[in-house]
Amino acid sequence: MAFPPQFLEELRARLPLSDVVGKRMRLIRAGREFKAPCPFHNEKTPSFYVNDQKGFFHCFGCGAHGDIIGFAMRHDNLAFPEAVEQLASEAGLQVPQATPEDRQRFERQKSLHDLVEATCRWFEKQLVGPGGHAAFDYLKSRGLDEETMVRFRLGFAPADGNALRVHLAREGFKEEDMLEAGVVRASDYGGGAFSFFRNRVMFPVTDRRGRVVAFGGRIMEGDGPKYINSADNPLFHKGRLLYNMSRARQAAADGQPIIVVEGYMDVIALVRAGFDGAVAPLGTALTETQILELWKLAPPGRRVPVLCFDGDPAGQRAAHRAVERVLPHLLPDHSVRVAFMVGGDDPDSLLRKEGPKAMQQVLDGAMPLADVLWRMEEEGRVLDTPEARAGLQAALDERVGMIADRTVQALYRDEMRRRFFEKFRARPAFQPGQRFAGGGGGFKGRGFRAPRTTDPPPDYQRSRPRPAREGRERVLLATLLNHPELFEEVGESIGSVELSQPALDLLRQAVVSVLSENTGLDAAGLGSHLTEMGFSDLEDAIGPASFLYAFARPDATLEQARRGWYDVWGQTYTDHIKSERREATQSFARDMNADNWSRVRALLEAEAGAAELDDPDLEY
Repeated sequence: MAFPPQFLEELRARLPLSDVVGKRMRLIRAGREFKAPCPFHNEKTPSFYVNDQKGFFHCFGCGAHGDIIGFAMRHDNLAFPEAVEQLASEAGLQVPQATPEDRQRFERQKSLHDLVEATCRWFEKQLVGPGGHAAFDYLKSRGLDEETMVRFRLGFAPADGNALRVHLAREGFKEEDMLEAGVVRASDYGGGAFSFFRNRVMFPVTDRRGRVVAFGGRIMEGDGPKYINSADNPLFHKGRLLYNMSRARQAAADGQPIIVVEGYMDVIALVRAGFDGAVAPLGTALTETQILELWKLAPPGRRVPVLCFDGDPAGQRAAHRAVERVLPHLLPDHSVRVAFMVGGDDPDSLLRKEGPKAMQQVLDGAMPLADVLWRMEEEGRVLDTPEARAGLQAALDERVGMIADRTVQALYRDEMRRRFFEKFRARPAFQPGQRFAGGGGGFKGRGFRAPRTTDPPPDYQRSRPRPAREGRERVLLATLLNHPELFEEVGESIGSVELSQPALDLLRQAVVSVLSENTGLDAAGLGSHLTEMGFSDLEDAIGPASFLYAFARPDATLEQARRGWYDVWGQTYTDHIKSERREATQSFARDMNADNWSRVRALLEAEAGAAELDDPDLEY
């Protein structure tokens, strides 16, 4: 059976060799490679090596050598088609059938690869030749030594528009291939093709396997854009690849972080400073396809690249665009962190002035995506009215709604509500020593709304002794299930506190979701929605709460339900604040920084306020 060559290329690129081998035998890391006793002959000392970057295995004992397909054939005793089908299943690829057109297209790409490689070698020679002195001196002035220039295969495209075309023709390449590869372009005024890159320092761009497929060029002098890149062609799509991609993949396998910066020189400077996982987009904003490629570069559990932006308004806007592109694709263990440069520096200039330690501090300060999302929606808003705060909450909900993965979306929604809850209800609005009493004041601590000031009905009795924490949570849910009209008042409160039992918290989330999207539901309508969502036995979920506490029953008046709910909620809120304070105290003990101490102080104040609000001697 014949397979399309491009499919086999994709299969080899999609599956790291160490993953394939590691599923079948135990590998030991050895620098940038892996080693093990050879599975193809008996030995005690490991002589079998696996190299992900080069994509092959080799045994120095018996001479066994090959790629992932060859390994699967030998190790699993499979024929070539069977090995390909098995590996395709592991990679999540569907096996296509090769056509004559597929084979012709692959042969065409092979010839274009040869042409682009020949072009790269010619650019390299021009840099160290007589005509490349100015470009060579420019690179030296940017802090690059000759070893770095060779390592990154930097070159120079002379101003002569015919020199490259003549050279490639002598090497046997056709002009139509030069045009298709994008190294020359047709004249708009007739005549022969001429070089696309002229009088520019050249930066070769490689694919995931390290093959040169395109170029970026920086102008030395004269008119024209500062940087230009190869146009899209059969080998290259600028929205899919990243500069330094093949090296970064190996660095990520070695445990280094993936760092996304703006330009070629930033990447080179970072790699020289030891940050081998640096990559950059190719003249465009970060695309969704590039985001997915970033996650593929790193091994499972470490798929959180750092996106590094300038700290100026343009950098902030670029970060916001990146967040918008990342959000729909978030998955468990797949995210990004965002770092901002300060003082007008980019990574290149910061490293030259202050060295790797300063850059590491920038990376250490990278913010989780949730922090960036909150900041981008909060900035610029005057949040001194309920309407403005409602606008912020709506904007956050809209952003979170972009996340396709339901689990990640639900957790982000909880996180945004928790932050909203903390920011706007963290400190009770009363002075030390002030007691709450019935009347016009009400209480304004976090998570509370003032109950109506009418006297309680004669048959209303507070539930003393108060139930334990789980019991209180069941009472709160029972009250909302039987009196969903309360949600307009208490929805923000119940939506912001995670309940102690996972099953109860799932029910809480479902109730909040249904009542947020369906205003005006009665108890029967709410129960119908919850049943459709799989909550078939609500009586079992809430236990005897609606029978033991009169205000939670269906026959209680709305006023009874309201006052009973607030009574129990006060205790639940107190538990929540105490739990957060304990967690904050532990964080401060581990890392005694100013931010952790500020959080402890704020929660201590909130806890003192909550204790007064929950005082059993307070009277309504």
